Amino acid sequence: MRTVYVAAIAAVAAGGAWWLWSQSDGSGQVEEGRALAIVTMPATLSPEAQAGQQAFAANCASCHGTDAEGRAGTAPPLIHKIYEPGHHGDMAFVMAARNGVRAHHWPFGNMAPVPGLTDPELAGIISFVREVQVANGIR
Repeated sequence: MRTVYVAAIAAVAAGGAWWLWSQSDGSGQVEEGRALAIVTMPATLSPEAQAGQQAFAANCASCHGTDAEGRAGTAPPLIHKIYEPGHHGDMAFVMAARNGVRAHHWPFGNMAPVPGLTDPELAGIISFVREVQVANGIR
């Protein structure tokens, strides 16, 4: 079992390294602040996701990008298979916002807690991210 676990970690690390390299200019460097994902926005958002989009813009977009596409050198894209509900459930987003989170999938460093977010704002942010994920084939 340990061998399978180590192999899985190695595969995730190799995939992440390949992805970062593929985003670079060939020198291994990605332009600071560059969007890390191309995001297709849904034609419409539910009312809860619309409110969440506003809360996301006010509290998350400065690091994760306006459409959760991530920013090179700052924060990962939330519109990415790693953040699908089966791997990072809604509670993972709540815990990250409330408590911060240690870096584990990406080389961006730790995320600090986001002070002042209410439960309804967090629920809206999660709805926004999930609806955008679905529009990008992440379920």
